[in-house]
Amino acid sequence: MPGRLIAIGDIHGCSDALRSMLEAINPQSDDTIVTLGDYVDRGPDSRGVIDQLTELKQACHLIPLLGNHEEMMLEVLGGKPPYSWLQYGGSQTLDSYRFSGDLGVIPESHREFFDNCLDAWETTGFLFTHGNYLADRSLARQTVKILRWTNLRESIPEPHQSGKTAIVGHTANKSGEIVDLGY
Repeated sequence: MPGRLIAIGDIHGCSDALRSMLEAINPQSDDTIVTLGDYVDRGPDSRGVIDQLTELKQACHLIPLLGNHEEMMLEVLGGKPPYSWLQYGGSQTLDSYRFSGDLGVIPESHREFFDNCLDAWETTGFLFTHGNYLADRSLARQTVKILRWTNLRESIPEPHQSGKTAIVGHTANKSGEIVDLGY
């Protein structure tokens, strides 16, 4: 794979931080950027985050993964009551779209972006998930609950059976340091 391989963890509606990060990275056409999910909720500008990510697809090879927050949003877009999503940041997301009672304010291009997100992705040396993984199963055999909802505080996995280095998001680390388990 030519170019750089870059992973970006949970963005949570922080479009200014994403913009600053992308300016520092300066993506090139042969770079691959894997975004680990949780683009929406909590921060002030989920819409701006999705706008930037849809534009980023034109600058480099973007591999977007679906996080648990997008799953909650998609359930609401599919007709499920919004109660749990609203308590976990959905109201901030709706505010960023200027929601006034009609979910039609969410552009079709954003819905297509979410529809094209993957559950997990792997290269010859790395595997990427939003939340976690089971060490003894291929990525194709993982459950959505493990990939999107299980954090590292609940379960720290052993090295994956493939021998690949795992890159995951989801688990907050207040120190801001990358947790490196050596695998």
